[in-house]
Amino acid sequence: MDGTMTAWVVRRPGPMATAPLEKVRLPVPEPAAGEVLIRVEVCAVCRTDLHLAEGDLPPRRPGTVPGHEVVGRVAGRGPGADRLADGTRVGVAWLRATCGTCRYCARGAENLCPFSRYTGWDADGGYAEYLVAPQDFVYPLPGDQPADALAPLLCAGIIGYRALLRAELPPGGRLGVYGFGASAHLTTQVALAQGATVHVMTRAESARRLALELGATSAGPAYAAPPEPLDAAILFAPVGDLVPVALAALDRGGTLAVAGIHLSDIPPLVYQDHLFQERTLRSVTANTREDGRALLEFASRHPLRVTTVLYGLDEADRALSDLAADRVTGAAVLQVGA
Repeated sequence: MDGTMTAWVVRRPGPMATAPLEKVRLPVPEPAAGEVLIRVEVCAVCRTDLHLAEGDLPPRRPGTVPGHEVVGRVAGRGPGADRLADGTRVGVAWLRATCGTCRYCARGAENLCPFSRYTGWDADGGYAEYLVAPQDFVYPLPGDQPADALAPLLCAGIIGYRALLRAELPPGGRLGVYGFGASAHLTTQVALAQGATVHVMTRAESARRLALELGATSAGPAYAAPPEPLDAAILFAPVGDLVPVALAALDRGGTLAVAGIHLSDIPPLVYQDHLFQERTLRSVTANTREDGRALLEFASRHPLRVTTVLYGLDEADRALSDLAADRVTGAAVLQVGA
């Protein structure tokens, strides 16, 4: 190793047609105190990466390397990083650090910490051959499973799991899923394993076919009404126009959870049609480490079918372009190293 690595950076945020990502050579990062250096095997591609590249999510630093669904091996350790041996397979997720002392951290809501930091936004992420991460915020992963099947669990899976908790789906309830990308296709399987009936509404015909293959009871167009009232719904598509549509589909007492970090503007709501009869609208903000541990433990007991489309590291810009154009069914994954 010559001390440098291939990486992609967000150079000029804008539509993917304007080539906001640039492939560069960067120094291999040095782990600071409490951090581990990770040699990246794969990094899944998240819609949040697309929001960062296109400027919907304002960059927090110039030239950031995106990517926060990383599977890799510990390749070095900073001072005091003694919990993970070299060669240990680990996962790096969106939440990178919190203060650990504020009122939110103290009550177990570290996802709301005002001082939280995020992989691929505040610090360089996994669209690179190496990255560093705090040892307390990485997840030990099994070494005998395909890396591309593990990577989408680290954000798509975790955020979907939290969104399902926020939606408060009753046992055996009826769940509506709006949008059917990486997170939705995993969350649907979790809900089905818990005994739910799932109805999917999404615009891509290929995604509707996948939803039915995975066990959804119905799959229709994004703005279609489900065949029965919903006890809960999750909006994965970053489309504010779907909020009143999903609220109107809820039964009395139902809850809609909005899973994305970015959402286009919500049109005016009509109280009687959208919120009356104790319907609830909730957001989902990041995740806690407990969410991550719970999802990974669930997946170890209920193996999830992870549908992936593979790209080389040199194709990161094409992967994001395909995601923007809805040409990805399931999760896009960058294959970085062995």
